[in-house]
Amino acid sequence: MAADTNPNPNAPLSPPGRPAEIAILGLGQMGLACAGILTSGDPAKGSGERPVPRVRIWGHDQTEAGRLSQTRKSDRLEGFTLHESVRVVLDDAELSKADLIVAAIPVQHIREALERLAPRVAPATAVVSVAKGIENGSLLRPTQVVAEVPGKRPVGALSGPTIAAELARGLPATMIAASSDAPLAKEVQTLFSTRWLRVYTNDDLIGVELAGALKNVIAIAAGILDGLQAGNNAKSALLARGLAEITRLGEAMGARPDTFFGVAGVGDLATSCFSPEGRNRSCGEALGRGAKLDEYLSATRHVVEGVWTTRAVVDLAQRQEVEMPIVESVHAVLFDGMDPIEAIDRLMSRQLKEERIG
Repeated sequence: MAADTNPNPNAPLSPPGRPAEIAILGLGQMGLACAGILTSGDPAKGSGERPVPRVRIWGHDQTEAGRLSQTRKSDRLEGFTLHESVRVVLDDAELSKADLIVAAIPVQHIREALERLAPRVAPATAVVSVAKGIENGSLLRPTQVVAEVPGKRPVGALSGPTIAAELARGLPATMIAASSDAPLAKEVQTLFSTRWLRVYTNDDLIGVELAGALKNVIAIAAGILDGLQAGNNAKSALLARGLAEITRLGEAMGARPDTFFGVAGVGDLATSCFSPEGRNRSCGEALGRGAKLDEYLSATRHVVEGVWTTRAVVDLAQRQEVEMPIVESVHAVLFDGMDPIEAIDRLMSRQLKEERIG
């Protein structure tokens, strides 16, 4: 397909008076939660007379999509009911109507999905990713994959401390709409803001995406500590030193340090490391209790993004010549068969030095 930029990047996603057409890619927890936010009754709070958007949701599995269309429920998100106004897409061609695509597909599968759908996406359609990870091999962030596959267009990320089950219940939360395209960030902020969800904008797209990806790796480490019953002192120290590692790599890759001390950084990190519903923390806890990684991943229906992101982050750290001992220890536990207790011992016995963040 043609790879053109939006001819008028300062224009709104849809003409005044017409509802924005939004397509969500992915039938997982976050895709469903986004559909719930956009149809919550006040998705355009503070925007004047903006009509409620028209929402479609797409999934690669036709059987699952058909079941969702009929029942409006999914066993991926207990207690959630898809609003009657949301159209479940059974024909890829329906995506051609979208003004905005929200990509809620696991990072390691996003390229495959976009290659399939690229011929159906209009050149001016903006894409916002809610995925948190780094693609293995290419070491690209989600929006960089978007730029490669469907072509150059307005792109952004929506991130923050967002446990999907809590979003689906309408519990108070904050998010970051990040993009170097300021009008797009503002549009996303407007569309997703509700009485219970406050959305901020940020132009540091690199920092926001890296924060979302790297916190998953630290959350696995936090879960390992929980599984070993290592205590809150150890977990708090892990968060502090994990944030230092995230910040160092982020700075080396061109991100702003302050991004990692905001909602998308330390906010998301804390939620992921402490929430009992966090997939990455739960995976780490199982490993700390003696579970085998392959067996755990086979038994869960959810994608544990941090496992695959760990591989990519180790490669990125080597490329950028950044020291990341916690990430390296998580990698050793996941892929090299290191005992979690040995990994902690290795971290604790490192050479004594002055505390450093950046």
